[in-house]
Amino acid sequence: MYSGSVPKTKNDWDSIVHGFNLLWNFPNCFGAIDGKHIIIECPANSGSNFYNYKGSFSIVLLALIDHSYNFTCIDVGAYGSASDAGIFSKSTLKKAIEENQLNLPDEAVMLGDEAFPLTKYLMKPYPRRNILTKKQKIYNYRHCRARRIVENGFGILSSRFRVFRRPLRLLPSTVVKLVKAACSLHNWIRKSGLNQTIYIIQDIEDLENGKLIPGQWRKEPQFTGVINIAATSQRNYLNEAKDKRDSLADYFMGEGAVTWQDRMIE
Repeated sequence: MYSGSVPKTKNDWDSIVHGFNLLWNFPNCFGAIDGKHIIIECPANSGSNFYNYKGSFSIVLLALIDHSYNFTCIDVGAYGSASDAGIFSKSTLKKAIEENQLNLPDEAVMLGDEAFPLTKYLMKPYPRRNILTKKQKIYNYRHCRARRIVENGFGILSSRFRVFRRPLRLLPSTVVKLVKAACSLHNWIRKSGLNQTIYIIQDIEDLENGKLIPGQWRKEPQFTGVINIAATSQRNYLNEAKDKRDSLADYFMGEGAVTWQDRMIE
C-alpha cells in the first residue's frame, strides 16, 4: 500500500470524516474506494497474467479517496487477470483495515460501488436489480453522491496526466512507479494551491432541479488507458453489514434528511 499522504492518526481520519459529513452529508465516512485497470502493452514472456476481462493487458490500481479528491491510500500492481472480486480481498488496504493498522475511527465506513463486497466497514448501494423502496432509493442517492468523489478523483487524475489516455509502453514495475508518482503529484497540486490555476471541473449537482451536471473530464474523448473493474455478484451479505446500511437508510429518512433528496430520486 502506498500514498504520499496516508493519514497517520485518528485525528487525521476524523478530519476526513468531518469533511464527508460537512460537504457530502454522509456521516462517519473515511473515504470512497474504487479500482481501475491501468492498460499496458503486453509484457514479454508474461503469459496471461496481465490479460483482463476486457481483452487487454493491465495492472490494477485500487484507491481510497478523501472528501476533497485526494488519494489517501493506493494499492497498485495486481495482475489484470485477477478476478475483480478478488482484487480487494487480497489487497494490502483490506489487510490494513481488518488488522486495525490505520487508526480509523470506531465504526467508520468507506463507500464502494457494486464491484465491492458489503461489509461492516464497506458500504455499497442496494442492488438496483431489485424493486427499491423510497428509503432504499434515498440511501442509494446519498451513497452515490458521496462515492462520486472517487469517480471524479480518477477522472481528474486521467485528465491532468494524459499519459493515462492510452496503453502504456512500459515495464509493469515502471508503471507502478508512474502511478505512485502521479497520485502523489495530484495530491500536491490540490493541497499546494496550484489547483486554482490547474483546474479540472468535477461533477456538480443542480439541487434545485434535481440534475447532475457532468464534470468536464467526462466530456473529453473516452480514455483507452484506464478502465473500470467489473461488478461482483456477491449475494451473501453479513447481517451486521446489512443492519448498518439499513440504519444509515433510516437516518437519511429522518434526522439526516436533506431538503433536496426527494427531487434527486424522481
